[in-house]
Amino acid sequence: MAAEPAFSSISDAVNSIRHSLSDLCLPDQTHHHHFSFSVPARFSSFAHRLQLVLNQLLRSSSSPSLDDFPPSVHTALKGIAADLVKALDTVSVYKTRSKIFVLINCLSLCSSLHERTSAISGWLALLDSAIVDSPELRKKVADLSRDMKQARFEVTKNEERVHFMLQKEGQERQAKTSKAVQSAIIMDLARSLGIDPENQTELSEQINLLKNDLARSSSLSERRILSSLERIIDNWATEPTISTWKLDLEFDDDDQITPFKNFQCPLTKAVMKDPVVLESSQTYERSAIEYWFERCMEVGRDPTCPVTGMVLGSLELKPNIGLAGAIEEWVNRNVEIQVQAAVKHLSEEAPSVECIERVLDSIYRICEEHPISRHNVRNAGIVVLIVKLLRNSSKIIGSNLRSKALLALLCMAKDEESKEIMLEEGTTRLAIHGLIGSSEKERENAVKLLLEFSSDEACCTKIASEKGALVLLSSIAGNLEHPALSNLAEEVLKQMEKMEDNVQHLAAVGRFEPLLTRLCEGSDDVKIKMATLLGKMTLTNSSKEQIARQGTKTLVEMLSNPEAQAPSLQALCNLSSLDDNATILVDSHVLPALVDILFRNWDPFPELKELSALTIANIVSNPGQWELAYADKEGHSMQSESFVHNLLRLLAVASPRCQVSILHVLYGIASSPQASESVTSHIKSGEGIKIILSFLEHLEVEHRISAFRLARVLSERFGHDLAKELRHSNKLLLLRDKLLNKQSTEGEKSDAACILANLSLLEEEVKVLLGADFVRWAVSTIKIQRCNSGARITRPMSSMLEGLLGLLLHVTRSCDLQTLHAVRENRLMSIFCEQLGFPSKPRVKQLALFGLKNLSECGRLLAARDAEPSPPRGLFSSLVFMCGKASSQPSTCPLHNIPCDEDGQLCLLKCKCIKPLVDLLVVDEDTSVHIAAVEALSTLMFDTSNSFKRAVDELEQLGLVAAVIDLFIEVRPGDLQERLSWMIERILRVDNHNHRQSLNQSLVKALVEAFKHGNTNTKKHAQDALTNLKQLSGVSAKTSSQARSRG
Repeated sequence: MAAEPAFSSISDAVNSIRHSLSDLCLPDQTHHHHFSFSVPARFSSFAHRLQLVLNQLLRSSSSPSLDDFPPSVHTALKGIAADLVKALDTVSVYKTRSKIFVLINCLSLCSSLHERTSAISGWLALLDSAIVDSPELRKKVADLSRDMKQARFEVTKNEERVHFMLQKEGQERQAKTSKAVQSAIIMDLARSLGIDPENQTELSEQINLLKNDLARSSSLSERRILSSLERIIDNWATEPTISTWKLDLEFDDDDQITPFKNFQCPLTKAVMKDPVVLESSQTYERSAIEYWFERCMEVGRDPTCPVTGMVLGSLELKPNIGLAGAIEEWVNRNVEIQVQAAVKHLSEEAPSVECIERVLDSIYRICEEHPISRHNVRNAGIVVLIVKLLRNSSKIIGSNLRSKALLALLCMAKDEESKEIMLEEGTTRLAIHGLIGSSEKERENAVKLLLEFSSDEACCTKIASEKGALVLLSSIAGNLEHPALSNLAEEVLKQMEKMEDNVQHLAAVGRFEPLLTRLCEGSDDVKIKMATLLGKMTLTNSSKEQIARQGTKTLVEMLSNPEAQAPSLQALCNLSSLDDNATILVDSHVLPALVDILFRNWDPFPELKELSALTIANIVSNPGQWELAYADKEGHSMQSESFVHNLLRLLAVASPRCQVSILHVLYGIASSPQASESVTSHIKSGEGIKIILSFLEHLEVEHRISAFRLARVLSERFGHDLAKELRHSNKLLLLRDKLLNKQSTEGEKSDAACILANLSLLEEEVKVLLGADFVRWAVSTIKIQRCNSGARITRPMSSMLEGLLGLLLHVTRSCDLQTLHAVRENRLMSIFCEQLGFPSKPRVKQLALFGLKNLSECGRLLAARDAEPSPPRGLFSSLVFMCGKASSQPSTCPLHNIPCDEDGQLCLLKCKCIKPLVDLLVVDEDTSVHIAAVEALSTLMFDTSNSFKRAVDELEQLGLVAAVIDLFIEVRPGDLQERLSWMIERILRVDNHNHRQSLNQSLVKALVEAFKHGNTNTKKHAQDALTNLKQLSGVSAKTSSQARSRG
């Protein structure tokens, strides 16, 4: 709209009035369509009367000048001029814009003209009061003012209906307008525009005019209306689907019956299935006209007949029985023609792909749109023909045609007799094969067909029995990338879950809910059946955990039922094979029930004891809550004396399988860090050592392996008792022979090595069992293992390595000539040192360090003896043996103060072992390793002679002094602190070192803390060290001297 006009003079106002009225009163022949709307035509009639009144007013003036009019006349004329300008703008919309644009805005346009008419009526009333000389003119002005004031501008009912319908299309919509509603909109719009609804050309022209009008529009609503109208007119222009029955197949055109026009719904343009008559006598498809009525009520307008535009007083829909009968007869005739053509082409030996596709489309449409005709399709044998097509030509026809064939079968499967034929012809297998189709549509139709079949119990069982069916369905159901397909597959599986015969098949693919539901909620017989299934199934770890969480409580309760014990025990045994389930089983109080079965005297079924023992063995295979749980109804724990002794008594009389499990149970509870001490003590007190050793020579491999494992655990605590029993039973050689026997398992070998290593052997036994040949074999085996594994040590290898190093420790405890020869020949010190550079368990490093300690200590003792003034005698002098060939100019070792070389294998310095030992103090974090390393290094600091300063200086250069001090500063009270304080006290005896370290405040502080909080020995060493640092006053020189001499 234009801005509020302002007139500087009465002449300008009068000229504006004349110009506006001339445009309003004289219709523009180019834009004559605005007279098809009643609102602008009515305003034009008021404008014509106003023009006559104004002309008479100007002629009746006695003065030629307009300025002589009274001020009230001036005001009235200026007001009329301004409102006429605005009215002209509104009327120009009717003149220049498209009819559809006017319909979109008809209410606002009508309201604008109504406001202008009312305003002009007010100005005329003011003008009336100023006219006194001309009664005739005054009457005309008064009549026009009254008529304009009483005027009511309203759009027609049809225009209003179309306006609201268009506004509905302009709203932000989430649902697409149906075909029926679109058709009704076109009819209403055409009626308002005065156009024949069938005149698509003129309708399209009006849409294009609207498009031009909205080219610069910023209104989203108007843009949506345009888009909707363009879509509707395109759909409206589509030809009626009366030829959908004609598929270009080879049959006489005369046989094809074209539908009469009255068979088609005016809204859908399709042949009607349920024709109904309105009170306007027009016939429509029931669903189409119901859609139209719903739309009318949505926009708040009275329902109308789309064709006639008649407002309906009643929404009653009367069936057009006669027309429905005629249409049905036409449909049946055409169905018969199409079925005959389909049979003909499907029966051909090599029909074209295009022909098959048209036939399948035709069959699907017949069955979907005319369900009553499905029996015609079935009776014609088309079901069998399509099944044969899928079976014999599946690879040839491709995924698209397979999909259409499955869709046609799906539609026909709604006929029960057709479904039976499909099942007899093996359609389930074909549908299952479709689950792996290359297109999603093929897979979807295959799943839908299986879903249709699954409504029958027999079909469900047949589907489940088909190989791979449940696996494929479960895979599709779990694929969330295609949610629609996933949901369909899930529905099929849920249908199948209703059948008890399918429970096992479903569980086999990981769907345990049906089984678990029946296990927890079913009758006793059903529970037994489900438990039996669980006991026999091979389960994944995740499945075991799921079942244990939901079903363990029920399975434990079933143990009280004699008939259910065997299946429930089998199921519990299966679940217990997962380590993580041990806690769940213990929390479900399974142990008392299992122990009761295991220890009861009467039991005609030994397999129950075997299952109980095996389940307990699985539970205790790892440390967990079982250590604190009750093992029986009396409240004894599994580490109690009563429980252990009962196991030992049962071990002697149990079946072979049960014996193995009992040995596993004993090994499990004896290996637990929390229970080991008490359990091994109870085994010893119950004469278990003798019983267990008797199984070392058992005929069955599993018995021997289990006995060796358990004997190894016992040897760690009762090596002396075990050695005594082995001597008594003459089985010491058995262990060595088992170790050397190539027929022995790796487990037997490693356990035998560890047992021998842990035994308290006599010196003579060491020589007999671990002679020179054995030492060479052990060293060779260690080298081979390291070479084969590179830097990685597996668990069995680590166990074997631990045993072999322990055996070599036996050898290093003696310093006789035979031992020294073996040490030198096999370079044992180098072997021990090499183990420190590999990533190994702390125990392996600890054993290697003990070996270095023993050899270094032996070297120290021999060096002290050979350092005496008496010259060596004979070829076998220990000095010559230790240090190698005598030299005319011997170079003395800084540590031993005698000539040493690497071949002697008794000097840590010459064998380059000190640096690896220092590295352990700096890098390794295990305290036991630190202690062993410090003990090995301590063998270098017993000498307090004048050459001791030289030794300490050498060790300082190698980083030992700094590493020991740094570790001591960080260490807490304990064995390591005691040993470190001893070494530091020795180091600080050297004058230049104590002077330099006296400035190390961290060391002084650590020594003070050790003096305050350490054990007795630590306090003594710390006191002496502080005295050497001159940090303690009141300590006499005599005391210090005594301390030194004691060292």
